[in-house]
Amino acid sequence: MSLLVMPGPDQIARHFRRALLDCTRDDVPYRHWKLVEALPEALCWGIISLPIAPLVIDDCKGVRDVDNNLRTFITPQLQADFPLLADFAAALQRPEVGGLAGATCGFQADGSYLRMEYIQDIDGAWLQPHHDVPQKLCSMVIYLCTGPDAKDWGTDIYDNDKRWFGRAAAIFNSAAIFIPGENTWHGFEKRRIRGIRRLLEVNYVHPSWRDRNQLCFPDQPIRLG
Repeated sequence: MSLLVMPGPDQIARHFRRALLDCTRDDVPYRHWKLVEALPEALCWGIISLPIAPLVIDDCKGVRDVDNNLRTFITPQLQADFPLLADFAAALQRPEVGGLAGATCGFQADGSYLRMEYIQDIDGAWLQPHHDVPQKLCSMVIYLCTGPDAKDWGTDIYDNDKRWFGRAAAIFNSAAIFIPGENTWHGFEKRRIRGIRRLLEVNYVHPSWRDRNQLCFPDQPIRLG
């Protein structure tokens, strides 16, 4: 993978904007948007090739915040360690990217903050049905899953009564976006993970977000002006 030419912020931003412009919307069981080829392919392979070890937790209890200090948020420090992640964060911080995401999905991007996490689930990981906190103005998952079982590693979707509705297809470099609300139930039913389930979680969050150490740019909100 070292022979791949990594894209810079300009190319990443252009590519992601094109994926947003070409996205499709589905209103069942709640409104969400699907993207294909969300990022430049070289960027995807570059990210999963980074020397970042998966998080090992004896019992995740069906949540991600068992120990937030161990999670891989794309913070200023992580960006300094891995310039590829700095370019990725810089691209999604751009006003033309945040603005298009807000216009497409119907949230106020101006004044929001970018929060991104690189997730590597291993066998034993699962997530109970939940809906995201309202301080997340927009939630997106980009799948970087590989391997023979990867197609079965998509997010599980539930209806208003938290009954299992279906499962997203974890196609490599595909993405799904939704606006958090009380009906946006989702999770990950416990099943065998043979390998590593890799994905990126991307949020634009409200200025009141308390955990500033999770933000890509803690002192720089998105400014559309």
